[in-house]
Order: sequence, then C-alpha cells, then structure tokens
Amino acid sequence: MLVLTRKSNQSIMIGDEIEVSVLSVMGEKVRIGIQAPQKVPVFRKEIYLEIHRETGAVTPVRDGNGPEDGKADAQAVHESLSELGGDGA
Repeated sequence: MLVLTRKSNQSIMIGDEIEVSVLSVMGEKVRIGIQAPQKVPVFRKEIYLEIHRETGAVTPVRDGNGPEDGKADAQAVHESLSELGGDGA
C-alpha cells in the first residue's frame, strides 16, 4: 500500500485520468473529491462489497502475480449498478 500525506486543496493522480483531491479535513473526517472518466466506476467500499455480495461476484484479490489481479466481474457490477441507479455514490 502506498501511503501519501496531503493537505486540503492538494491532490494525487492515479494514472493519467483519475484525480483524488482532499477538499477539507474536519477533526477525524476527510472530504475527498474524485475526478474520473464515467467509464470508471467509483464506489464507497461498503457499497462495492454489497454489490459483490448481491451478484455473487468474487471480490478481487490483488497479489501482483497475474494479469487477472484486480479484475472483477464487470458485467455483474454493471447490472447491479443499473439496479441501484448507476452512479455508484
């Protein structure tokens, strides 16, 4: 896991298309903003896990040992998103 320190109004880039910005820090709460292409689904982790529980999809395990690491059942996730309204928020 890469750990970075950022202050309010600072960002990190993931690849060329995804920007994660720290909007504010209030006590123990951090507000972040994520700019990503619409084709990239973005979820709170608890929603992501719920989608995978409902679809029976296996949550991906990233061990770095193969080309399939980190890939989920995209069709099942897409169908679940459609049922949930599609925005992943």
